[in-house]
Amino acid sequence: MHLIDWLIVIIPVLFILGLSIYAKRYVRGVVDFLAAGRVAGRYVISVGDMAAVLGVITIVALVEQKYQVGYALTFWEFLVVPVGIIIGLTGYCTYRFRETRALSIGQFLEMRYNRPFRIVAASLRTLSEMLTNAIGPAVAANFFIYFLGLPHTVTIAGVNLPTFAILVFVVLCLCMVVIWPGGRISLLISDSVQGLLCYPIFVIIAGYIFLHFNWGDTIAPVMLDRVPGESFLDPFDIDQLRDFNLFALVVTIVSQILNRASWIGNDTSGAGRSPHEQKMAGILGQWRNGFSGLTCLLLAVMLITLMTHRHFADQAHEIRRDLTRQVAGESVADPAQRAALEARIAALPVQRHQIGEDPPLSSAQNLDTPYFETVRETLGATPQANLEFQKFRTLYNQMMLPVALNHLLPVGLMGLFCLLMIMLMLSTDDSRVFNAASTIIQDVVLPLRKTPLTPAQHLRWLRLCSVAVCVFFFVVSLFFVQLDYINMFLTIMTAMWMGGAGPIMIFGLYSRFGTTTGAFCSLIFGSGISIGGLFVQRNWADWLYPWLHARGWADPLGRLLETASAPLHPYVVWKMDAVKFPINSYELYFIAMISGIVAYVLGSLLSYRQPYNLDRLLHRGVYDLEGRRHAKTPWTLRSMWGKLVGITPEYTRGDKIIAWSVVVYAIIYQFGFCFVGVLVWNLVSPWPDHWWSTYFFITSLVVTGIIGIVSTFWFMIGGVIDIRRLFRDLAARVDDPLDNGMVEGQVSLSDKARFHARETPPPAP
Repeated sequence: MHLIDWLIVIIPVLFILGLSIYAKRYVRGVVDFLAAGRVAGRYVISVGDMAAVLGVITIVALVEQKYQVGYALTFWEFLVVPVGIIIGLTGYCTYRFRETRALSIGQFLEMRYNRPFRIVAASLRTLSEMLTNAIGPAVAANFFIYFLGLPHTVTIAGVNLPTFAILVFVVLCLCMVVIWPGGRISLLISDSVQGLLCYPIFVIIAGYIFLHFNWGDTIAPVMLDRVPGESFLDPFDIDQLRDFNLFALVVTIVSQILNRASWIGNDTSGAGRSPHEQKMAGILGQWRNGFSGLTCLLLAVMLITLMTHRHFADQAHEIRRDLTRQVAGESVADPAQRAALEARIAALPVQRHQIGEDPPLSSAQNLDTPYFETVRETLGATPQANLEFQKFRTLYNQMMLPVALNHLLPVGLMGLFCLLMIMLMLSTDDSRVFNAASTIIQDVVLPLRKTPLTPAQHLRWLRLCSVAVCVFFFVVSLFFVQLDYINMFLTIMTAMWMGGAGPIMIFGLYSRFGTTTGAFCSLIFGSGISIGGLFVQRNWADWLYPWLHARGWADPLGRLLETASAPLHPYVVWKMDAVKFPINSYELYFIAMISGIVAYVLGSLLSYRQPYNLDRLLHRGVYDLEGRRHAKTPWTLRSMWGKLVGITPEYTRGDKIIAWSVVVYAIIYQFGFCFVGVLVWNLVSPWPDHWWSTYFFITSLVVTGIIGIVSTFWFMIGGVIDIRRLFRDLAARVDDPLDNGMVEGQVSLSDKARFHARETPPPAP
């Protein structure tokens, strides 16, 4: 990179780190460190969440997925819109969780079930969380190695050190600079500022791609050039897509409903100054993405076009050769094989695919196929070769984006994009390290201690545990090999917890009949299936398939799997493969979720004795210590519509405008006009392919771009105002030392005495 690029990167990063250190002065107690004193406003939460969720790994995973399946499935993703809107407008799960005033998910689990279940569930959750998120620094480090064209090893004081390990170490050190001073306060402030800085960068990057790649002349023809059944634009012609298809979308919708509450508790879910403010932050989440979503879309279509269209054939050939050389350096162990592979790749000719004359492309036959076939032939067909090929294919798919951007972006934009990735990496990885550390201390260590920690000890343990989690992330990043698409990997890893967590959280917040026995049953069956599936996937290519094949069991098992999946063809196809386990992660996850629900309901019904006191958990009725309850709104025609979109007496006029704007845009425009209307039209009279090109251009680029411009100014103004108010409210907050996450008799320690006074009638005069 040029000196200008490095200045663009370094100055904002130093400013963000300085703000994180400055936040230490506002930490007066455990609640400040864990939940930002519960005084955060809607915009600071919403903008901070956008930065925390959209990380380097998220962008790499999305581009990797879209490069395989295009954007036809995006049309069916409108089915998710009503679900997301209803969840946001009603405050589903988040409102009730904020009412519990729990500092962690484990504190909620102990109040709702019991202490042993808190320890077991929190241990499983944090293990799943850490194993899932540990690849975040690894993917980020690899991204920067390929993006900046760094060598895989560097020599320091005569010692050869892996660049990957050095970058992972630097990433985690930056995370600790943010976490150590102020915990959640530092995270919230730094994430919000990073989110505000990201908005104009998204606009610039999106504008550059849009101007550099013409939709009508280059992007649309490439997206339309696919074999039947694998269209990149026509949503009615995607029945041959395998991993990311309509069944995966169904699993996503089910998971979005069932696991809404599965990860809350150690994030910003308890940071809002009130349950209503927390709810409004979720509603604003429907508007906050703006140009971030548009930029991710343009990165994906840019990569598809750059690597496929004949106008960019020479550049694409150079990118593939460079990419193959770098990936082989990581995935192929034998130097002789690696040299032979590089020589054979260098001999491959430039591919100039002529749209309309050459056969259309497919997942099996495309411009990457000669490279994969060359690698497969060079490595051979041994179990070790299958494993190395799987590593090569995974890295090739993931690292194509950074190598392409390295060849494409000019000076200035290289620096801006590098800054964007560093900020997204930092905001994501520091949050995940902190979430895991706080879960360990709050939900595993504290419940096991016989004597409580002082506030100073508590904060010290939280900080030291964050360091320990960073060490864990570092070790896992060095030795753990990810062999599947990132989204597939994340799905099966998080399913270790979410396979059984959904009914535990939903029934825990909304039912009085759920019991501890039912909760344990859900973990055993739901999470157990996910863990078993993960074990099989990880060991399939190197020894499990060879073991089955050696005993003659591979073919009979393959026939059994094909028979079992036949009713769900073509969306679920279980076909025996020597490299990849036949059942993918989405399918395993779905089986686990259904098993968890059945196990929870049956276990609870068999052990049910008396209804649980839900009012006490939610601070309602006589347990309402803050006087939050207002008079109920009478049922009228006008109030009925308000109730349908979640409007309560807590809403101001501005809140109502925001809520109704979400309804109009998401329900009426996106779901009603863009989905239902288009669906009916195509059922009556199917559109030609070029109409779908125009449809996605208007809905995904033009309309999203206009909304992105508005939301950029809107959230930047709201975010700045909310950050200033956050500093003022933190300075004025009075700390309660008992509000530390401890529970006695299924009641928070800070609430115990006050609840006892409410439950005990006054003495007779």
